[in-house]
Amino acid sequence: MAPILLNPPNQLSLESNVAQTLSLLEKCTKMMELKQIHAHIYKTGLIIDPIPVSRLLAFSTSPGFGNLTYARKVFDRISKRNTFMWNTIIRGYSNSNEPEEALLLYHQMLCHSVPHNAYTFPFLLKACSRMSALEETQQIHAHIIKTGFGLDIYATNSLLHVYAISGSIKSAHLLFNRLPQRDIVSWNSMIDGYTKSGDIEMACKFFSDMPVKNVISWTAMISGFVGANLYKEALKLFHEMQVASIKPDNVALVSSLSACARLGSLDQGRWIHTYIDKNGIEIDPILGCVLIDMYVKCGDMEEALKVFRKLEKKGISAWTAIINGFAIHGQGQEALDWFMQMQEAGIKPNLITFTAILTACSHAGLVDEGKSLFKSMMTVYKLNPTIEHYGCMVDLLGRAGLLVEAKELIEKMPLKPNAAIWGALLNACRIHRHLELGKQIGKILIEVDPAHGGRYIHLASLHAAAGEWDQAVEVRSQMKHQGVSKLPGCSAISLNGIVHEFLAGDGSHPQMDEINHMWNQIADKLEQEGYKPATGDLLLDLDDEEKERAIQQHSEKLAIAFGLIRTKPETTIRIFKNLRVCEDCHTVTKLISKIYARDIVVRDRTRFHLFKEGKCSCGDYW
Repeated sequence: MAPILLNPPNQLSLESNVAQTLSLLEKCTKMMELKQIHAHIYKTGLIIDPIPVSRLLAFSTSPGFGNLTYARKVFDRISKRNTFMWNTIIRGYSNSNEPEEALLLYHQMLCHSVPHNAYTFPFLLKACSRMSALEETQQIHAHIIKTGFGLDIYATNSLLHVYAISGSIKSAHLLFNRLPQRDIVSWNSMIDGYTKSGDIEMACKFFSDMPVKNVISWTAMISGFVGANLYKEALKLFHEMQVASIKPDNVALVSSLSACARLGSLDQGRWIHTYIDKNGIEIDPILGCVLIDMYVKCGDMEEALKVFRKLEKKGISAWTAIINGFAIHGQGQEALDWFMQMQEAGIKPNLITFTAILTACSHAGLVDEGKSLFKSMMTVYKLNPTIEHYGCMVDLLGRAGLLVEAKELIEKMPLKPNAAIWGALLNACRIHRHLELGKQIGKILIEVDPAHGGRYIHLASLHAAAGEWDQAVEVRSQMKHQGVSKLPGCSAISLNGIVHEFLAGDGSHPQMDEINHMWNQIADKLEQEGYKPATGDLLLDLDDEEKERAIQQHSEKLAIAFGLIRTKPETTIRIFKNLRVCEDCHTVTKLISKIYARDIVVRDRTRFHLFKEGKCSCGDYW
């Protein structure tokens, strides 16, 4: 590195030395350069001049280029420290991984009777927010009032923000009501606080009442809707944001794309991607990863791969998103190939990556590969498997019919098995008709997860399959007595930017008559193909005819019928369901894809099924 050229001190007047030093500090971009300037300040005697020393301290505390340890040494050696210097070092620590040090420095500042100014408290309160230090926030609140800054908008907004995001939303609301003046920052803090506390209704009220909104206001509300699983509302607000001519920031785009992913709204996701490209918005690693995830979860792996390949920086999150995409699409070998490519690119897998690759092995029946990968977590990558990884292994072994081995793994695992672990084994018992073990697991599940209606239904179904009707009725009665309800099946189809939802047995859709008429036509064609409804142990208290009628009202069947009505021939129908696809719906969808020559993509709770020409991509292994 070339040294910074400095004129000898005796050739310059004091004023010229100050001017030259400040100029050098303005141009400084590296700590090595700063140290040379620091040495020059010592040599020229400017170390007693507060202006260059303050600038030196400010640079050394900057998050981008500075060195906080060096800054602290500089600060501790300054004989006369003014308010600006104290604020600078406090700000440095408030932005660091040691925010508590900012509070300790403030205590020293008080002991030295250094006067405050309008910038002191915002820096301190930022440190409090990073620590979620409510008690210290309240103490600083008292200092703000005592020192006469109770009307300062910067101090009060900072205080409001800390109360709002640290779980004391009532204190924030009380302070908001007492503010003599409120600006857009005040309103945004309340919206952010209420969304983070889960009170979306109050957040909406503040959003609608605020006199002026900026991009942060819209973004906070969209992110709040996504955080509350209100994905349709998030996309509706994103559309309103466009109408209001507010340019979304990356956070709003990320939240909106996440909503598209959860709803399976591919058309809207594509529109947002086009908007990003047309407006020249940089696709950073976070936005790129969310775009990949959106395409993956909307069933378009080709587009997900295009986004991945265009990324300049392909981090672990992007690789994991692609691997997870192949996993949920049942393409286990492709997932393994990409797992190897990732390591060849010098990217080390993390715990989330292993969840994705083990899921891929489970969905594709790659037992040996899954076992080897699970073992390598500890032996090769020095990662301790979490409950999610054990769940993947139980699912892998169970699906493959290795029920005893799956049960032994649960008994030997160092973690206490949760409902997901037992649920994976129960599902395997149901698939392989291992009724006795299934009934044992079912009873354990009801004890572990008594508020989950699906646990009772599965146990009752196992009893029914074993011909134990009295026990099945008893389980159903227990469920009713506990006040537990089963989560209704819900399927969604997105057409022309509008998400249409269907609940099992629900007739509320405005085109229900047309849908029923279409389904009757489908049923006739299915019968001609030799289809017989798989009612089995579907419901216990209905006769065969009622069972057939009930199974015909499953939500994905209604959504497929609607899709056939509203889309052109040869158009792919995309359905998204909140529960696992049942055996009968799986069979019916295969037949419909053949009868109507349609590709039908169904994403259920865990994976994708591509139905084409009477076959499913899962190979009936799901």
